[in-house]
This record gives sequence, structure tokens and C-alpha cells, in this order.
Amino acid sequence: MHEMAITLNAVEICEQAALGRAVTAVTLEIGDLSGVVPEAVEFCFDACTRGTLLDGAQLRIERVAGQGRCDCGKEFMVAALFDPCPSCGGYGVELLAGRELRVKELEVA
Repeated sequence: MHEMAITLNAVEICEQAALGRAVTAVTLEIGDLSGVVPEAVEFCFDACTRGTLLDGAQLRIERVAGQGRCDCGKEFMVAALFDPCPSCGGYGVELLAGRELRVKELEVA
């Protein structure tokens, strides 16, 4: 389960940004096309934060829907990687959103 490693990495990023202060809440953005299962990150969070500056912190996850733009100019919601354009059926789709995986916000004491 790579979500454990991802969660550990997010905790490290948060600890560095907190500059020694206790973290009370963390907001993560996870794109629907990122390959990361938000529920698995939630499951791992308590174990990964135990004994750290994030111990007891609230985890908030904001999901980012997939969005793309086709060569034909149509913008549309993308449910899966390599989905064709619903307008022209083409595969020249640029992903605009949905692959995010980032620490968006920290609340510190």
C-alpha cells in the first residue's frame, strides 16, 4: 500500500513547515486521477502521526475532480485517465486538474 509512504511523506512536509509548533489540522488535496486512495490515507494518518508534531491533528481531505481540455477546445470532466473527448471522441486531451497530491493548509497551535 503506497498510501502509507505517501502519508509519512506528507507528515514530514508538515513537520518541516510547522517549525516546531504543534499541528492541530492538516488539509490535503487529493486528485481523483492521482492514483491515491483518500480512504487509505485517512486510515494511515493516525499511525503516521503518532509521536510527531501532528499527533492528534485533524485530517481534512479535499478531493479534486478530473478535468481536461481536448484539442477541439472542449473542456470536460475526466473520470479516468485516457478518456476520450465526449464532444469529438478524440484522445488529444490535456489534463487540467485531478492529479493533485499536496498539503494545502496547516493549522498550528
